[in-house]
Amino acid sequence: MLSIEALKEYGANTEAGLVRCMGSEAFYLRMVGMILKDPAFDKLFAAVENGDVKEGFEAAHALKGSVGNLELTPILEPVCTLTEIFRAGNPADPALVEEVRTAFERLKSLVEE
Repeated sequence: MLSIEALKEYGANTEAGLVRCMGSEAFYLRMVGMILKDPAFDKLFAAVENGDVKEGFEAAHALKGSVGNLELTPILEPVCTLTEIFRAGNPADPALVEEVRTAFERLKSLVEE
């Protein structure tokens, strides 16, 4: 079950995330649950698969904002690096993409428990 404690164990900076959500745990947890429906994840993975640097940049940049606001560090850190790789016009680092995918799946498992 999704909880502040579970998110802390996951590696999220819940204190900073809660500040952005006006200190409301319920609102923060609802927003974290909603992030899993963000189409930017699918766009990022598809762009990487298709070698589309422009689309990869747009998706990574969007995720950087949304997961950054919630301080979901395990996703945020590799997404920030991917954003800069794409910004420079380079293809994605497969290890970073896998890190995002793994962190995303871990977060999903917290919500689905």
